[in-house]
Amino acid sequence: MRIGELAKISGLAPSRIRFYEASGLIRSVERKANGYRDYAPETEWILQIITGAQAAGFSLEQIRQLMPVDANGWQEEELLGGLRQKVEEIEILQQRLAQNKVQLLLVIKGIEGKPEGVACADNAQLLLHRLREEGARAAPARQDGVTSKGKKARRV
Repeated sequence: MRIGELAKISGLAPSRIRFYEASGLIRSVERKANGYRDYAPETEWILQIITGAQAAGFSLEQIRQLMPVDANGWQEEELLGGLRQKVEEIEILQQRLAQNKVQLLLVIKGIEGKPEGVACADNAQLLLHRLREEGARAAPARQDGVTSKGKKARRV
């Protein structure tokens, strides 16, 4: 299959396909006498795996390490380990996003609920103070003495 057809089927630009080939993620193909690349039919599903893995947050290097060179070379334990680690990373990211959402909602509430007669700059200072207090309460120290924000916890 030529690169134009593969690009159309996969939804990827030919330059992206050539990049994956140059990166070693898909098997390099010999050019025909007319200069065209001729890709094997399984290249389509390999491209789907690559783009799906990227959408899930895997780097190209992680994909390269986990993907076999051919369909018979899957390393099940390595693949499972990589997938489990990515799930853990996603869970940590979800926790951080939830904390960010809480902080943003506090800011919105603070701006919308600005007391009459209080200047915007003064209200901003009040909001910052309240966010610092909330952050200090929401960041309990771990066993190693480091908070969820990566800072050493103060002992009282």
